[in-house]
Amino acid sequence: MKLPKYTLPKDLHVISTDENRVVAAVQEWNQNETYNLYVSDTSGVYYTLALENVVSSMGPEGNVMVDLYEVAGIKGMFLANKKTDNQVKTHITYNRGRDWRLLQAPSKDLRAGNIHCVLPYCSLHLHLHVSANPYTSGNIASRDSAPGIIVASGSIGAELTTSNVSVFITSDAGNTWRQIFDEEYAVLYLDQGGALVAIRHTPLPIRHLWLSFDEGRQWNKYSFTNTPLFVDGVLGEPGEETLIMTIFGHVSHRSEWQLVKIDFRSIFNRRCTEADYQTWHLHNQGEPCLMGVKRIYRKLKPTSRCVMGKTYSVSMTSGPCDCTEADFECDYGYERRTNGKCTTAFWFHPSSMSRSCTTGMTFLNSTGYRKVVSNNCTAGVSVEYTARRQQCPIQAPRGLHLVTSEGTLTATLGTNVTFLVFLEEGDGARTSITLDFGDGHALTYSNVSSIEEGIKHIYKAVGIYRVTAIGENSLGSETVVLYLHVTCQLEYIHLSAPFVAVRNKEVNLTAVLWPSQVGTVTYIWWIGNNTEPVITLEGSVACTFSREGISTVTVQVSAGNTILQDRKNIAVHEYFRSHLLAFSSNLDDHNPDVAEWRLDVSRVIKNSLIQATGVREDQLLVTVLPGLPTAAEFFLLPDKQLTEGKPEKSSAHLDQLSEVLLSTLNQNLVQFTLRPGVQVTVYAAHLSAAPLVDTSENHSGSAMLMLLSVVVVGLAVFVIYKFKRKIPGLNVYAQMQNEKEQEMMSPANPTEATPSSQRDLVHSLEILDTEFNSRPIGEYTHSV
Repeated sequence: MKLPKYTLPKDLHVISTDENRVVAAVQEWNQNETYNLYVSDTSGVYYTLALENVVSSMGPEGNVMVDLYEVAGIKGMFLANKKTDNQVKTHITYNRGRDWRLLQAPSKDLRAGNIHCVLPYCSLHLHLHVSANPYTSGNIASRDSAPGIIVASGSIGAELTTSNVSVFITSDAGNTWRQIFDEEYAVLYLDQGGALVAIRHTPLPIRHLWLSFDEGRQWNKYSFTNTPLFVDGVLGEPGEETLIMTIFGHVSHRSEWQLVKIDFRSIFNRRCTEADYQTWHLHNQGEPCLMGVKRIYRKLKPTSRCVMGKTYSVSMTSGPCDCTEADFECDYGYERRTNGKCTTAFWFHPSSMSRSCTTGMTFLNSTGYRKVVSNNCTAGVSVEYTARRQQCPIQAPRGLHLVTSEGTLTATLGTNVTFLVFLEEGDGARTSITLDFGDGHALTYSNVSSIEEGIKHIYKAVGIYRVTAIGENSLGSETVVLYLHVTCQLEYIHLSAPFVAVRNKEVNLTAVLWPSQVGTVTYIWWIGNNTEPVITLEGSVACTFSREGISTVTVQVSAGNTILQDRKNIAVHEYFRSHLLAFSSNLDDHNPDVAEWRLDVSRVIKNSLIQATGVREDQLLVTVLPGLPTAAEFFLLPDKQLTEGKPEKSSAHLDQLSEVLLSTLNQNLVQFTLRPGVQVTVYAAHLSAAPLVDTSENHSGSAMLMLLSVVVVGLAVFVIYKFKRKIPGLNVYAQMQNEKEQEMMSPANPTEATPSSQRDLVHSLEILDTEFNSRPIGEYTHSV
């Protein structure tokens, strides 16, 4: 469907598709409750505006109902409610939307009083809703067997209202109207329109109906039941020639349905003869030529009271009319001005031709007009307004377009991408097309028509590709570029972050994607208590934490229509010690390498370490690392009350706790049961874990310093072990060791001299740290 260029539809409903013409209601970008009517050419492709701002409403089932009614029995005739300056007014057309006008209100009311209603300030307005329920009538009705007769409820005034609703009828296809009831009534057609039956719309019980034989000019009152009935619906027998109808309702709100069948055949005493019919000329305010012909119908005389029956059929004769300007509407790309002329829209290029136009052939050059579909006028101004056939000129390619068949700029890796290339102007049969896919592959075609089905290509790598199409003939060339984003589905992300970080020291956070290349990716980082995220195009970001405690980091990764996230908790502390842990090999057989399993096993390992060493729970953190073989890391935190927050005390205290845990691990005293029959032993890894956060300014210098420190510490331990009694600076340490050795060698009470458990050892170390805080035991302090 080709709508005018800047229609930009939000919603669209097809109203009619008869006689090779489509009528569509389109809600445009700047409309909320109204729709614009568009009509197509015979191909159903090119659309022009017929009527703006047609009112719509929501149906009982949530469906959109557009206030447009196609009159039965007369082709090309529509009624529509248009909103103008916040007022809803009813308009009528006889030529499929080419021209519209307001309805002339009746000159007399029911009591023969004059109605002063002057166009365009006052007119007749109709409710155009058709009932979807077959048991109830809508607000308007017409029949193919009764051309020209329309019954509808509405109001008279400046606009359509829902109060003071009356019922109106026209016998001449909307030229004149009569008021038949001053309340709402349901009106049914009997005997193909030869008689009309009316039943009042009311919540009260009724027992009368009204019958008219003269197209609603006079009404006779009949009783259909002795007991008043709450009417729920009315149903006519199948067939428009029926004289039988059924009324169903209930006597009271508690009673069951009551059905009343009414047979009107006894009212008629004869069948209609030819003398009972008359001719009726269809016209629009005196103009007999509608849709290019004069139409004459045979109708029953209003004074005849007879049965037409099944043998009656609508007969219509027509005569041709000369074409006038009114038989032509604006062609696609043209708009009607206030003077009635069709001129070029600002966005349309009249010189544009079909891309199939080939040198030596001809094309139809529009005059800005096209005949209304199904209009049968002849001669007259037909030649002046009809498109002229001309020779296709030789010209360079212009208006080269390159799009994907889906109309998007993205494609999925490994799937077929169909590129469409077409020309607005130029000799398509003699213009070659070269398409470069941007991945090292290109194809050349001899003409545009050979690639009307599109060009397919499969990309084998994720990326943004510059796709180029070049159209070239002997008179020139044109190039168009499309940037295509080839992506694949993001399946999983992992946030790599340290388990423990040093306060006010920079930490690197990294989002790991699977697969690693998925196309253009946006990273949204929520760090700590920040209310605004950090948005990056890179998968890593650096940050610092100013407060001790647990900080949460969340990363969201947006790739195409997919958004995935991962979250980590980071423990932030001023000082800590860390060491790697290893496990007996049987743990690897039960490691699924998923995050929840690592969390559960970390908790078990922590509890085992606490039980074996007596270290307080708030001073120990354990995390199992991803991957195989299974490894973990423990972190020791200082007791702030004991160390008073001083670096030298914290360092000494952490050294003491490290010695306790490493000693316990080296003695294979830490074990846990993973499942019945699976006993896992925890070991201290041979090499210390690298610091999670480098606290120095120079990373390489820090690494060298660490290495040299380890060597110096090893040498110092060896020298002290061999020559400890000869070093003056260690007299206190040596004397304390001699006293302990003597106590341990005394047989009197060995249980008092030796700590009974690792918990007692921790307690003695805390006392020792308090007494000798000016001389920390150990030669190396590792603050990370």
